[in-house]
Amino acid sequence: MTIAISATGLYTPPEKITNAELVASYNAYVDRYNAEHAAEIEAGALPPLLPSSEEFIEKASGIKSRYVLEKQSSLDVERMVPDIPERPNEQISLQAEVSVIAAKQALQAAGRAANEIDAVICSCSSLQRPYPAIAIEVQNALGAGGFGYDMNVACSSATFAMQNAADIVRGGHAASALVVNPELTTGHLNFRDRETHFIFGDAAVAVLIERADIAPPGSWVILGSKCQTKFSNNIRNNFGFLNRCAPEWRDMPDKLITQQGRKVFKEVVPLVSDIILDHLAELELKPSDLKRMWLHQANSNMNRLIAERVLGREATQEESPTVLDEYGNTAGAGSIIAFHKYRDDLQPGDKGLICSFGAGYSVGSILVQKAA
Repeated sequence: MTIAISATGLYTPPEKITNAELVASYNAYVDRYNAEHAAEIEAGALPPLLPSSEEFIEKASGIKSRYVLEKQSSLDVERMVPDIPERPNEQISLQAEVSVIAAKQALQAAGRAANEIDAVICSCSSLQRPYPAIAIEVQNALGAGGFGYDMNVACSSATFAMQNAADIVRGGHAASALVVNPELTTGHLNFRDRETHFIFGDAAVAVLIERADIAPPGSWVILGSKCQTKFSNNIRNNFGFLNRCAPEWRDMPDKLITQQGRKVFKEVVPLVSDIILDHLAELELKPSDLKRMWLHQANSNMNRLIAERVLGREATQEESPTVLDEYGNTAGAGSIIAFHKYRDDLQPGDKGLICSFGAGYSVGSILVQKAA
């Protein structure tokens, strides 16, 4: 059975934080911290915090701005955490709400009614609650049928869920399966950490996976998918329900994202490029067959090297489009945002690669071809 991506949807938050605004906030915090701890710093008991800069951020990541759910409190030196009030149980949750917005876009683009959906998968790097599943809440809010469940594979969440959705359709359990990826990542971002404070932005995407025979014209046939994981501690977030059992550790920095960026860069680039090349070989395709690569939007330098290792030369912007300069790292949503925004110019028969990679380590590769 042939499976296709029928449509995608994208929710972009209304507020944006530029590098200049982020640096101004962070450096104000650094100045205050160093002043308050001047004696300990002078005595060598504490290291001083180093300031950040727009140049450092852009050189290190390629990020110039990011969309966020809440801007003012994130930049407030007294708080530096988004102000997102908790909602009553009777109100739709925030992750479900943004998922529904993206999902409705995808359904409209495909000409599909919500009651034609047989399965909903919500997959993202951080879920706002363990249960009931956000996916079931989205299913209910849309009026979809079938079943729903949540899953998490960090920044590979969307691609892994797309493979799950394709398997569900291929197995005959659904004709149409919806994947939603609500990445509200600024909630677990440490705005007071120089190495990570600039990384994340917020967004949500939706992908409709269907049997190719019912997909609309211009859909994308899935030629094959490949998922792989390899354990690493180099990107980690220790937030969870057991934190309350050890209150002395509950508010430590490791309950937000922590990473060893240089190790990640060194280890992930060859891992991802090798998996892509293996996947192409398994499907008897060559790198030159790829018209476009929609890579995970975490770091422009990393994407440049991965594309170069795959193609054997430097990729053009058309071959490997970037959205992280505008959106920042949106975890699992990044490659789907790139696919959503940069695919309409391709022609029937053109082939492309959707690829994600992140904590785990996890790598998801989906090879697609535009249908007539």
